Amino acid sequence: MKLAGAAASRYFARPEPDRAGLLIYGTDPMRVALKRQEVIAALVGPEGEAEMRLTRLPAADLRKDPAQVQDAIKAQGFFPGPRAVLVEEAGDTLAPLLSSALADWRKGDASLVVTAGSLTKGSVLKKLFEEHPNAYAAGIYDDPPTREEIESTLQKAGLKGVGREAMADLTALARELDPGDFRQTIEKIALYKWQDAAPLTPEDVAACAPATIEAEVDDVLNAAAEAQPARIGTLMRRLEGQGVAPVTLCIGAMRHFRALHAAASAPGGAAEGIARIRPPVFGPRRDRMLRQAQGWGMHRLEQALQILTDTDLTLRSSSRAPAMAVMERALIRLSMMPR
Repeated sequence: MKLAGAAASRYFARPEPDRAGLLIYGTDPMRVALKRQEVIAALVGPEGEAEMRLTRLPAADLRKDPAQVQDAIKAQGFFPGPRAVLVEEAGDTLAPLLSSALADWRKGDASLVVTAGSLTKGSVLKKLFEEHPNAYAAGIYDDPPTREEIESTLQKAGLKGVGREAMADLTALARELDPGDFRQTIEKIALYKWQDAAPLTPEDVAACAPATIEAEVDDVLNAAAEAQPARIGTLMRRLEGQGVAPVTLCIGAMRHFRALHAAASAPGGAAEGIARIRPPVFGPRRDRMLRQAQGWGMHRLEQALQILTDTDLTLRSSSRAPAMAVMERALIRLSMMPR
């Protein structure tokens, strides 16, 4: 069965012990690892690993010795309490083995938790867990955390009395930071407020927030594709501070706008074109690119590619113009085109 949204968040916090298995997959290893960590802790408790009620099985080891997963699920430990078997970095090649393990699962056996990277719509492993009557499959996408997830993180850190303005700042921070960095920031705020009964204020959040926030190349490309010129300058400064080269940005922009052009020029429409993109895109990123392709249209995307081609030639020439400024100007021109 599929798990998504608020239902997935609730399950990760309080998993059902009588479920045979759970598959967690996604493109971001950090997000998958955090959800895996949360659900394992909820299944076996804080002392589960110390009491040997958690068995870790890398996928590579199972290929050499497939019987390990069955033995681990059926094994009885010395300590009482729920048990879990974790299979990491699984792929479709392990689907037959895991299918047998789920078929033989009985009440009282260890729960099977499997993590995987990006899985296609036709993935055998994904279908196995989605179609199993006593197992779940949860896709982890690069969505900003929901208010419920932010409040759960605050509760685990022991932070109470968060005012409306401070919560607004934390929500904005959660959109900018990676999940692991956001959790570390919350832990830092909790230490900052230790033995301080006063409500959390925006000043407290500002005092503990990272001095610089990492920016992704995708962020500035989406700003250009979605007519948001005001964001480009700030994002470019962050990328420049991280050492991202202008040529790298130009290559990424060419790749992104070529994908949009391929989608917009597909005979069956942009949705058909997005489905043909290789490597494939899924989830919210797919929906976002689809909206961009439909908003631009094939002819304006051709003009955008011409601008990027000229920019690439300028960057690789002997021009004395500052390379990052040339790239920033090109992205701002692109962001103004859809208007």
